[in-house]
Amino acid sequence: MNLAEALKKLKSLGDANVRKHNTKFGAGSNQFGVKMGDIRALAKSIKTDHALGLALWKTGNVDAQFLAVLVMDPKSLTADELDELVRSTSFAHVADWFHSYILKEHPEKESLRVKWMASDDPWAARSGWSLTATRVAKDAKGLDLKALLDRIEAEMGTAHPATQWTMNAVLANIGIHHPKLRKRALAIGEKLGVYRDYPCSKGCTSPFAPIWINEMVRRKEK
Repeated sequence: MNLAEALKKLKSLGDANVRKHNTKFGAGSNQFGVKMGDIRALAKSIKTDHALGLALWKTGNVDAQFLAVLVMDPKSLTADELDELVRSTSFAHVADWFHSYILKEHPEKESLRVKWMASDDPWAARSGWSLTATRVAKDAKGLDLKALLDRIEAEMGTAHPATQWTMNAVLANIGIHHPKLRKRALAIGEKLGVYRDYPCSKGCTSPFAPIWINEMVRRKEK
C-alpha cells in the first residue's frame, strides 16, 4: 500500500463522532476521525512498512500518524529521528501512542529523556516527563526525586498543557511508589490544584494527583 492508497482508505473510514471527540481533546482539522479499532485493523493488513510510516507521519494528519506509529519499525529510527518525530507531534493521543509503541523500548530513550527534560519544546518535554514517570514507577535509581518535586512545584501550574499532563504523572508516581515523599507529593498536588475539576467517567480515577495517589495506594494495600 502506498501513501495515497493509505490516506484514501483512512478517509473512507472517517467518522463524525470520532472527529468530534478528537477535536474536544485538542486535535486540529487535519484528521478523518478513524476509530482506533479500524486503524489497528488497517495496520495489521499493512504489517511493518517503515517508509510508509514515515510518509504517513509527515502528512500531519492525526489518523495517518496513528497508523504510522503501528507500521514504523522502531529499531530503524535513530535518536535524531526520534527527536524530530516527537517535536513534530501536535496531538496528545498520538504522542501517547508514540511513547507506548516506539519510544519506551528504544535503546536511546534514557539519553533522550535527559535531553527532553531540559527542553523548552512542550512536546519534547512531554516525552521527557513521560519517560521519567515510568522510571519513577519502575526503576528510580539515579533519579533525584526531591529535585523533581521542586521542579513540579515551581513549573507545573503554568506549564503548557501538553507537558503538564506528564509532569502530573511524575508527581502521582512519586506519591504512589515512594512513601517517604508521599506527604509532599500530596501537598504539592493540593497546592497547585491541577486537574482538581477534571471531568471523569464513572469508574475512572481522577488525574488530580491527591485523588490518584490515594486511590492507587489504597488498592496496593488491599
